[in-house]
Amino acid sequence: MKWCIPVVIVLEIFLCLVPSAGALLININASPADPHIGDTVMLRGNVTGIKTIAVYLFLVGQDLDPYGVTLDNLNIPAGRGLFTTAPVNLDNGSWNYEWDTSAILGELKPGKYTIYAVISPMDRLRLVAEERATAEITFLPSDKPVTEVPLSPAVPVAAVFIAGLIVCCAMHRRER
Repeated sequence: MKWCIPVVIVLEIFLCLVPSAGALLININASPADPHIGDTVMLRGNVTGIKTIAVYLFLVGQDLDPYGVTLDNLNIPAGRGLFTTAPVNLDNGSWNYEWDTSAILGELKPGKYTIYAVISPMDRLRLVAEERATAEITFLPSDKPVTEVPLSPAVPVAAVFIAGLIVCCAMHRRER
């Protein structure tokens, strides 16, 4: 009986130090870490300890909503059911998302941002630490040259259209 208490104490210490098999873990990797605005960024990660069909992604950074925004539209705050999602492979828990930064709504400025991958559809300020992973990313200015769009011939076309309307109206009046 005297040996029972020390064995129980050792077992309790051992169980506290060994992570449980169902421990929840999510991770994210962004590549490249320093893309140019307009590049495609590959987001990849894994989810363990839970079966889920998707992870929820959002972005936090300069001049963006502090709760986070969707990756495809920087004007939409994350939360209240609005997120960018990436499907999770149920066999191994892996997920990936190809983020084309040339096709987003809103202005992405050069600078440092944080991409969140979360298991529950919660914004940044309501997250549980174990249910989120982050990746830092620094956007560089676009490496594509800015080309000037030539002025369209809208003014001459409009003048011809208006002149045509006046002639048509005059001819229509004459027929009456």
